[in-house]
Amino acid sequence: MNELFIALIGALGSCLGTVVGIFVNTKLINYRLEKLEEKVNKHNNLIERTYELETKERLIEEKIETVHHRIDEINENIKS
Repeated sequence: MNELFIALIGALGSCLGTVVGIFVNTKLINYRLEKLEEKVNKHNNLIERTYELETKERLIEEKIETVHHRIDEINENIKS
């Protein structure tokens, strides 16, 4: 009879340890997923900002090119 109680206590301890381990592991996984999501959001924000900067750069380059053409036209008119 004692052996039965010892076996039941051992099985109960194993089950309890397993359940606690699962909860702890789940909590750790959720924490790491949250941190990974934060990193991904920062990365995505950086990509969006880079895209905006590249768009602005293209517009500025076009304006500079237009100004250069206008200056060339003015210089030609002055020479004539």
